[in-house]
Amino acid sequence: MHHNIKILTWFNFFTDFKLYGPIAIIYFTQVSGSFALGMSILSLVMVSSAIFEVPTGVLSDRLGRRKTLLLGALAAVFYSVFYAIGQAFWILVVGAIFEGLSRSFYSGNNDALLHDSLEETNQQHEYAEFLGKVGSMFQVALAVSAILGGILASWSFPLIMWLSVIPQAICFFLAYRTREPKIRSRMSGNILQHLKEALQKFKDNKRLRLLSMSHILGFGFGEAGFQFQSAFYNSIWPVWAIGVAKTSSYLLATASYKLSGRLIKKFGSVEVLLVDNVYNRFINIVSTAFPTIISPVLMSSTSIFHGITDVSKSSLLQREFTSEQRATMGSLNAFAGSIFFGVVAFALGFVADSISPARALLFLQLFQIGNLWIYWKLFKQHEE
Repeated sequence: MHHNIKILTWFNFFTDFKLYGPIAIIYFTQVSGSFALGMSILSLVMVSSAIFEVPTGVLSDRLGRRKTLLLGALAAVFYSVFYAIGQAFWILVVGAIFEGLSRSFYSGNNDALLHDSLEETNQQHEYAEFLGKVGSMFQVALAVSAILGGILASWSFPLIMWLSVIPQAICFFLAYRTREPKIRSRMSGNILQHLKEALQKFKDNKRLRLLSMSHILGFGFGEAGFQFQSAFYNSIWPVWAIGVAKTSSYLLATASYKLSGRLIKKFGSVEVLLVDNVYNRFINIVSTAFPTIISPVLMSSTSIFHGITDVSKSSLLQREFTSEQRATMGSLNAFAGSIFFGVVAFALGFVADSISPARALLFLQLFQIGNLWIYWKLFKQHEE
């Protein structure tokens, strides 16, 4: 296996080894005083990420994948420290800005690093297979940290937050050990011209526009809902049990990532996206419209499609991206998705304060039905 892929495997694990993961919204709400302000921290993470997205994407194409990864890891150390300090809303805000910066360094760059590393050994046609394996480590880390964090949450929130600094420091060390892919051709010329060319690709490519729209809507609605789930679970289950629900969700997602390459080859990327959307909407609407003690279990089951859909979307997008603007185009998508997440997350918290977490999540599911139309359009294009 390529040296960088070995590094990325463990880098992904420690990136998402966050003991505070299952109780993040609960912690942020306790510090800030409301669901709306608690979700505003998550919203600010994505908005700040969006602000930095395009510059960092261009930076990756100009400066290189390795240096960009190092900068992202350094920002991750800073955000984890500020979250651990906590105590005041403005301190969490500073942490959120650094987390947004870290995410923006990673977003377009890390997929491009994987693709370029595979191309270096003429394995780019196996991108989906490797992305599934490397991406599964996010879910393994989330599963392990969720069960540990859920147990420790009943004892000490500050301890959880400070222990979560260590994995980010390890990420910085791993980023230092990566190698710049020789296959990558450095971007030359004017930055604005490079950005203009990337935007033109979206304008000229209808399929790319549809894929990008599905990514933006899916991320904004889906990620906001997933991050807020703990608030809903906490209205049904005790805090320590939230980690159990999240762990089962992450374990299913891990299996989904590992099987993604084979399942996509057998059934097709767009077909998988269609099935996921139908199943996800049905389970989440039933679970939030009629909340019961088994609702968290049912909602966790939707993660069986998470890895497959994530790899499917990335694979479809990478086929449409050009080599010269690969990281920049990825960052443009992440920019739009992050802005949309920021709006949805704050609105979700505001609605939950006004009515209830269950009803807020129910309304969110209804909005996500629109993505089904996009997947159907992609399916019809594929048939033609």
